[in-house]
Order: sequence, then structure tokens, then C-alpha cells
Amino acid sequence: MDHPLDAIMLVDDSEADNFLHERAIRKAGCARSVLVYEDPREAMTAICSGAAQPDMIFLDINMPGMTGWEFELALEALHPLPKEPVLVIMLTTSLDPADRQRAAERGHIDGFLNKPLTPQMCTDIAKLYFPEPSALAGQPSGQATGPDASLIVRSP
Repeated sequence: MDHPLDAIMLVDDSEADNFLHERAIRKAGCARSVLVYEDPREAMTAICSGAAQPDMIFLDINMPGMTGWEFELALEALHPLPKEPVLVIMLTTSLDPADRQRAAERGHIDGFLNKPLTPQMCTDIAKLYFPEPSALAGQPSGQATGPDASLIVRSP
């Protein structure tokens, strides 16, 4: 993949998860840069100040200080963002169906995936939401494919 995105942001309080997920994103070659934040409040400050302008955010649910749900609400309140659209994918260990349902009901959450993030998941998401212009011909909009097709798919 030829870096379709400028930046992907990881927001997760786990240093180990961030390390593994950053490696997966880099291995997939989906973005020119990976912005890593263990503190969601610092990530929100970076977005508000314009220091971070991600194309996509992978967001954990359970974090101290600010949950993923609170982060998403704060992000929604910022619209319009300096860079739009921003894809928000919940990336979590939660197996609770209520969390998946809650994500589906939130207008600014585009996906819900279980950890760990893999290079193939990154590639699939980038192809689905940020397709190359030549790849759009004849492709149905919003169709997830492959083994990781567990996204809550909204039309790109």
C-alpha cells in the first residue's frame, strides 16, 4: 500500500498495545506517520491545537482520565475539525455486546474492532474507507470484506 493516509492516531493507555499497533500500521504501510498517545486528554489537546490532524483514530474504550466514549463526544463537539473527515475506530479488548451496540449507535464511530490490530486489518480499513480512485470503479460502497470484516460500516 502506498501511504494513502497522512496520519493515523493511536489513543490507548497501554504502552505495549501502542507498540504492537504502531508496528502493525507501519508494516501495512497505510500512513506516512503514526501519532501515539497514552493519555486521551493529550491527544484531544493535540487535535484542538492543530498539532495533530489524523485521518484516522484507533481509540481504546477503557482508559483512565477520559474513556473512549468521552473522547468521541469531545471530538464530536469540535466539528468541524481542521481536517475532515476523521475516521474513528474503537479498538478494544471488550467483548461486551453492549459496547458494540453503543458504538453502532454513535454517529461518529465508524468501526469497532477487537485487539490486537493486525497489518491486514489496517490494509482492509484503508482500502474500504480511503480507496485509490482507480479501485472505486464497480465497487459497492461500504462493503467490508475479508476475515476482519467486523467493522460497523458507514458509507465512506
